Amino acid sequence: MYTLGINAAFHDCSAALVRDGRVIAASEEERFTGIKHGKRPVPFTAWQLPFHAIDDCLRQAGIVLADVHHIAYSFDPSLLDQSAVTPEGGILLPLEPSRHGAAGPGHSPWDPLFLCYVVNAPRQLAAAAPLHLAGRFRGMGLSDIQERWVFLDHHLCHEASAYLASPFQSPAVLTMDGRGEGVTTSYGHFSAGKYTRLKQIEMPHSLGLLYEEVTRYLGFLHASDEYKVMALASYGQPEFRDVFRDILHLDGDGGFLLEPARLDERLGPPRGRGEPLAQRHMDIARSLQSVLEETVLHMTEWLQRQTGASELCMAGGVALNCVMNSRVARDGPFDRVWVQPAAGDAGTALGAALYLDDQLRGQGRRWVMEDACLGPSYEDEEIEETLERAGLKYRREEDIAAAAARLLAQDKVVAWFQGRMEFGPRALGSRSILASPLDPHMQMRLNDLKDREDFRPVAPAVLEERAHEWFDAMGRAELHSPFMLFVYDVLPECADRIPAVRHIDGTARVQTVRREQNPRYYEVLRAFEALCGVPVLVNTSFNTRGRPVVCTPRDALEAFYTSPLDALAIGSFLVEKQR
Repeated sequence: MYTLGINAAFHDCSAALVRDGRVIAASEEERFTGIKHGKRPVPFTAWQLPFHAIDDCLRQAGIVLADVHHIAYSFDPSLLDQSAVTPEGGILLPLEPSRHGAAGPGHSPWDPLFLCYVVNAPRQLAAAAPLHLAGRFRGMGLSDIQERWVFLDHHLCHEASAYLASPFQSPAVLTMDGRGEGVTTSYGHFSAGKYTRLKQIEMPHSLGLLYEEVTRYLGFLHASDEYKVMALASYGQPEFRDVFRDILHLDGDGGFLLEPARLDERLGPPRGRGEPLAQRHMDIARSLQSVLEETVLHMTEWLQRQTGASELCMAGGVALNCVMNSRVARDGPFDRVWVQPAAGDAGTALGAALYLDDQLRGQGRRWVMEDACLGPSYEDEEIEETLERAGLKYRREEDIAAAAARLLAQDKVVAWFQGRMEFGPRALGSRSILASPLDPHMQMRLNDLKDREDFRPVAPAVLEERAHEWFDAMGRAELHSPFMLFVYDVLPECADRIPAVRHIDGTARVQTVRREQNPRYYEVLRAFEALCGVPVLVNTSFNTRGRPVVCTPRDALEAFYTSPLDALAIGSFLVEKQR
């Protein structure tokens, strides 16, 4: 049984394909179109479906759309407007643009247009595939699609993406984002194969939207730049913590209430785009981050008391805040914390497919998300054809990991393109830029190469069995962080040996690497250690100047030759620039 999950209502459009409980493929539309986050999260783009991501999932499975038995869309329009639901369970298209003009918090005059687009998503899938992809979408008419189509609650898809993918048997579940249909936060418990939702928090009370508002106030270009605010927070002091405590109130029952932020009134004029960052801006970022952590700790304490669980899994865009995740893991009530690596909206396609498959099969879980490499891969023959067509000089290496390590030991910056592309926002050793952590100037060099702000850190990849020798494992016997979603203190005795990956606050966003997850990536770490005595490399995403992470060999060559990268290790081939 094939089940296709689709995320398209807001941003980070994506698709995932599940066969009999096992995930076959998952991809994000941005990787194929070159448009970061797939599209802007505005009502008049809701009609756009992730056709390229769907096509990739079908291609990887060797099927066409007509072979799919069920289609799960990670947004339920009936939850946004109950008046649009007919007694027979159908959905009426709203036609009055002013219906929600004064409908209260969480609604917009644009809602009718948004609903119209979402409700018509099956028609889009039936008729609007780009011509160059049409072959895999033929043979399935609108009536066939409508029979197989299910709209699912957005937060349920976030929840399922966590509890149905996690390694835990009976976890508590917490999801936090900007908003779904009208919900911003969900609490639940997965036990004995069944999920029980405990409570939810609704609009306008949203941790994600508050963080977005501060991101805009601090002058960053996109609401999706929240990760920049998290990085900036390390340079500040919580001087404005009381301001954010006045905005964000704990309710004493595991939840929170949000007052209108009115940041201009409370904090003064916002930073203009392109203006220098002042200490005040850093202090505002730190204050917001501090209050976010306090709030989520309060939430997890309530959730643990309600469930008695020893393990927690999280999803939703707020769960991409790795500093917050680490605070929960270190100071929270749970013994273990797992975060779904595509925790943002892209992951709802995965959750939608897993949830519907689980409900229909009724035979329990059959899959655990051990790694995030679920996208397309390219064989050496296809890579070499691209290199030949481009007329480039290259050489085939018997041991590409050893060849790359030799260049890294010479302080060269190497683009690393291997195997299946990652699903989610982090490059985890398939579409990465690698560099030596020994040079204290490497972080600045990489930020310049990628045209990023100077304050942003770069992350270390480390052999998992050696990680505890370099980073504080928070009192645990081992450090296991394959998805780069937690920060750890760099051990004092190691700080001077890997200065490039140590953030100003002494932490690093660590990725641990095991051989069975990614053999070539593991081997390049081992080869670098043999040469330099350090089992750590800098790993940042293989993209440049605000573009998405590269997907195809052609994307890799374009990024390589339009940036000051030194070498490209692509499949078994090495390409070096002639200076």
